Amino acid sequence: MPDHELHPLPPQPDGVAWPTDAWPIGSPPPALEAVVDEMFADEARYGATYAVAVVQGGRLLHERYGGALPHFDRPPEPVEPGTPLLSWSMAKSVLHATVGTLVGDGVLQLDAPAGAPGWDDGRAAITLDHLLQMREGLAWAEDYVDAGVSDVIEMLFGAGKDDVAAFAEARPLLHPPGTVFNYSSGTSNIVAAMVGRAVGPGDAARQYVLERVLHPIGMRSADPRLDAAGTFVGSSYVYATAQDWARFGTLYLRDGTWGGARILPEGWVDHGRRLRSVDDTDGSLYGAHWWIDQLDVERGTFRASGYDGQMVGICPPLDAIVVRLGSTPQELLPNLPPWRKRILDTLG
Repeated sequence: MPDHELHPLPPQPDGVAWPTDAWPIGSPPPALEAVVDEMFADEARYGATYAVAVVQGGRLLHERYGGALPHFDRPPEPVEPGTPLLSWSMAKSVLHATVGTLVGDGVLQLDAPAGAPGWDDGRAAITLDHLLQMREGLAWAEDYVDAGVSDVIEMLFGAGKDDVAAFAEARPLLHPPGTVFNYSSGTSNIVAAMVGRAVGPGDAARQYVLERVLHPIGMRSADPRLDAAGTFVGSSYVYATAQDWARFGTLYLRDGTWGGARILPEGWVDHGRRLRSVDDTDGSLYGAHWWIDQLDVERGTFRASGYDGQMVGICPPLDAIVVRLGSTPQELLPNLPPWRKRILDTLG
């Protein structure tokens, strides 16, 4: 496993207001705008881009919007600053924050058994921390193309869509817990069901996510979605504007604090960004419901990442956040990490 330094998380700079209501504005370096323009202009390389926002030192340096969201029942919707955009798997990092509040309150314990219904076999040894690290050992195929083999497609759009947690909890044990990394959206929904059992299902769970994590940091556009069983679909479904996704990045960049208040327990951000696993399929680096950038390990950049190229990249040494939301085909996704690194390189 490669070395991975946990760089110190910078405090909010003196004299810079927290962006709870509005973002302080900064001046972007000239090179930054050119790299952002490239993302929107070169669809052959990056696919469609809806929004980019770049923050450094607590100030919004640059934001840009473009394209239109397709709809089946109405004309395409032009993307504007107030347009809520879908997280896809960035929701997993929101789920990590939600779990952090419950761990900090002593309601959930990382090393305690997950206790999913029916887990009276080898799955009884699976802990919450195994699930957060995606090392729980359950059989799962996270395939976004072949519906015939994909568990995630079946969970979100097929037989599992009305009760995503029950679908995932029914997977058999394939490896001893804690031994093998396997990225799984089903695993996140098992965690989301644990949240629901702790705070109440349905609207109680949704309000908990909003009131304990998202609204205190000004994410007023945030819209976590539930399935028919009342489980927060923590694998995939949170809508928010680009500026609000930058607020979420700021929460983690500021070590889980906001405006002098502690939202997440001390050390919880480190729990997410500490390197635990290397994906054998492509060398990707994973912490606990957060990814670590392969191309920027030396700066300790970590990110929330979602299908089609959604991302909130966080670079502690540069005190910077890069948000990009759009629709990038799978074959073009390898072009996004170098672009993100180039954005950060313009900042220092």
